[in-house]
Amino acid sequence: MTDPSTTGPSQQSAAEPTIIYPARLVRTMDPTCPTAEAVAVRGDRFRAVGTVEELLTYPRAVVDDRYKDAVLLPGFVEAHSHAGTGNVWKGTYIGFVDRTDPDGVHWPGCRSVEDVISRLRAEEGKLKDPDRTMIAWGLDPIFFDGQPLTAPDLDRVSTTRPIFINHASGHACTVNTAAIRRCGVDEATDVEGVSLDADGRPNGELHEFAAMGLVQELAKNSDLLSVDAEALAKFGQNAVNTGTTTVTDLGSRLLMSDEGVDLYRGAVGDDYPARLHVFHFGAGVGPVSSGLVEDAQRLIGLQDASTNKLRFGAVKLMLDGTLQGFTARVREPGYYGDQPNGMWNVSPEEFHRAFEVFHQAGLLIHVHCNGDQSTQLFLDTLERVLIAHPRPDHRHTCTHSQMSTPAQYRRLAALGACANIFSNHIWQWGDQHLDLTMGPDRARRNNAAATALRSGVPISVHSDSPVTPLGPLASAKHAATRLTQSGRVMGENERISAEAALEAITLGSAFMLKRDDEVGSIEPGKFADLAVLAEDPLAVAPEAMGDIRIHGTVVGGQHFASNVQER
Repeated sequence: MTDPSTTGPSQQSAAEPTIIYPARLVRTMDPTCPTAEAVAVRGDRFRAVGTVEELLTYPRAVVDDRYKDAVLLPGFVEAHSHAGTGNVWKGTYIGFVDRTDPDGVHWPGCRSVEDVISRLRAEEGKLKDPDRTMIAWGLDPIFFDGQPLTAPDLDRVSTTRPIFINHASGHACTVNTAAIRRCGVDEATDVEGVSLDADGRPNGELHEFAAMGLVQELAKNSDLLSVDAEALAKFGQNAVNTGTTTVTDLGSRLLMSDEGVDLYRGAVGDDYPARLHVFHFGAGVGPVSSGLVEDAQRLIGLQDASTNKLRFGAVKLMLDGTLQGFTARVREPGYYGDQPNGMWNVSPEEFHRAFEVFHQAGLLIHVHCNGDQSTQLFLDTLERVLIAHPRPDHRHTCTHSQMSTPAQYRRLAALGACANIFSNHIWQWGDQHLDLTMGPDRARRNNAAATALRSGVPISVHSDSPVTPLGPLASAKHAATRLTQSGRVMGENERISAEAALEAITLGSAFMLKRDDEVGSIEPGKFADLAVLAEDPLAVAPEAMGDIRIHGTVVGGQHFASNVQER
């Protein structure tokens, strides 16, 4: 990819018109000129902001007033999402909260186990092939007062057809008896994460990737780590619907094959409605590669072949599981109910080996850390690797960072690391963290964005879509309000201002993707990426930020419309 810093404007671009877009308000996220009346675009780049009168002085300036009644912000940047967001909807949604799919269709939540069974029965009746596995997703039994969904429950839907249910977190699944039998899972199966009933037989619940892998053949291309061309198209439209112009596929298992790379290249072309950063899943899902050095060299080659719309050359490593699934690794005093500690998805030794290889190769690394014990391992490993292999401005990121402590945030700052904080968890599972997983004291310290900022850590906030819905404005709202579904405030002293939350989903995310020179604010020379909104996020109550209607996006000067209908 040509380095734009070494090239000037071409004669062709200089001959292009400068298009002026007046708006009700332009909010730039650039403190030099925080607001403006209009923005000027030439080709795929911003040329200037200012008044319409000022911008009309530029050569070949023309006015396009399609956004005159809208509010324009820099396109939002989501630094932790999965392109499988477009894929999971091939299955039936059975999650607790209401969701809107990438086609703009509203799905009511399932509020009980009986709601889940009822929806599955209705969908199972539509399947013609009796051997076809029924796929569903979004389940989280923690919402059902401790009542798990196990194989006997799913057997009420079918005793002959395999049924595979992806949990909302992506870190667990539940299958029926037909699926257990087909995959040969029984009481002799000695794999961590296989849950057993009172008689010592598998009950259908499988936690984390080693156990889930036992039945994965039933659900190929149906989870958040699976993508195809259709999924990528739907993911792009989901980005448009939420004002998001830069997204991530944070954990692809396809980049070590030419076929996998070609899939991304074929789907993400010049007209794709977002910029996609694809992270190679380097450790934490399945065995760690025996050829890490070769993998790193391949990523360097892919990085050099990236485009403005499609970026390769970054790595995702995953340490632990989830808090709501009790598989996150936590330090003393542990879980609220003294449940056993969680699970490592990769051993500390394998993690160090993978981290060191990818760091030495100059690659950007984002590490999944939900529990504070995993944050500690990330910090210890980062320090050891930096002592052995100093590297300025690495911007390695602790992603999720849910239970990171003040001392850990101070150390993140000292080591030059970032934190991508899972603010959506506060609303989605906050009540459960207060009452079941962490208890009231540790829960209010959860996803501590204010502490991170006080410690000098660069932050973003994220959705981990499809774990929670893609929607940066909602993520910003959750960081600013810290409201749970029941209306409680989970740690009022960890609230951040609406301004800081808005910066987290623009320049904050762009910084940790090492793209803040190109996206994240409206400045001359950056890509002409815009979120087109009905309201100014800073002119409404923080509680209302996530409800602002989004008309669409502009990506590199191209216009894309939302397909979500007003309800």
